[in-house]
Amino acid sequence: MPVKSPRAFILIACACAIFWPGSFIFGLPGVLRQHWQQVFDASGGAVGGTVFFILTGATCFMYLCGRLQEKYGPGRLTSIGAVMCGSSSIWLSQAENMIDVNIWAFSVGVSSAFVYLPGLTVVQRWYPERRGLVAGFFNMAFGLSAAVMSPIFSILLSKWGYEAVTLAAGCAALAIGLTVSALIRFPETDASTSAPVTPSESNSRSVKEALKSREFWCLWFTWVFAGAAGASMLVLATGFGLARGLNLADAVVLLTAFHLTNGCGRLISGYSSDRIGRSRTMAMSFAGAGFAYLIMPHLVGLWLWGALAAVIGFGFGTLFAVSGPLAGDCFGMAHFGAIFGLIFTAYGFVSGPLGPWLSGYILDVTRGNYTLVFSYLGLMYLVAAGLILLVQPWRECRM
Repeated sequence: MPVKSPRAFILIACACAIFWPGSFIFGLPGVLRQHWQQVFDASGGAVGGTVFFILTGATCFMYLCGRLQEKYGPGRLTSIGAVMCGSSSIWLSQAENMIDVNIWAFSVGVSSAFVYLPGLTVVQRWYPERRGLVAGFFNMAFGLSAAVMSPIFSILLSKWGYEAVTLAAGCAALAIGLTVSALIRFPETDASTSAPVTPSESNSRSVKEALKSREFWCLWFTWVFAGAAGASMLVLATGFGLARGLNLADAVVLLTAFHLTNGCGRLISGYSSDRIGRSRTMAMSFAGAGFAYLIMPHLVGLWLWGALAAVIGFGFGTLFAVSGPLAGDCFGMAHFGAIFGLIFTAYGFVSGPLGPWLSGYILDVTRGNYTLVFSYLGLMYLVAAGLILLVQPWRECRM
């Protein structure tokens, strides 16, 4: 017999489950960038490549998780993700070269798919009347985790060393993830629940129908451009600060500012999308992030750079927080996991090479020309702002 849990507890459990994968994905590459470059003699392109492996791992399994969660349940998939997330960080503690680091990156990416997609689906099914708000809350835990943990990782790295920090983080992720996964389930598993009923299959599009729609492909390309631009700041923030003469502690402020709005902003944009519309919310945040990228290399000052990094982080967080509810508006919830998993392929297979990897390569070739790189990334955000305005909610969608 399933455990009866108020839906608020299930929402919190989903947020706790995604916290550690988020802290590893969004926090560790930036904090450990200098260590990998010094100890493993890695180039900027090689370090940027870790984000590519993270995205590839997540993308390869996102669609599969969308299918499997309906058969085996979200709690079981989340527990698998917790095991993979914790064990991958334990593996990272023994890394001897960038090949080992990339194995970690791929593994933690896979783990995020087993936690993120079930969690995003679960919270929307439990709160169909406030899908934007709860998706924003869930995604806030995903993004804000790095803002919380990046300074902690940085401090502990200087005090404990590389091996101890990654080992302790892996054990914490394993224990917490397995504990909360027992609470995560769909509302249909408990007939006595008072949660609103999930949309029926008759009100939803099939995967085949979604693939033929304009809305799917506009969302897909939005993830290509906004995903590439946003993810690049994960590995560029500290490097930009160091290149401008900041010490590591001050350079991490840029990364922390990015993660604060990448995390907290997700709740704001999710709530806003319920009020003023999802496409409009995303377009405004992408436009702001695009202009922030364009002007950032031309200004001087730690707090100015931090403020602009925060604007970029807000745009990146909005991509995650609002895309899921927008996809639900257009395609319904019956096949949400599979459809959103296919949309996510844009982020993993294209955004990684187009954003973090290419940005690192350009920096290597141009000997640190951040003006060129940030202009390129800013224009991608502006393209995404235009594309997302073409995506209309369910009642307005046309095949």
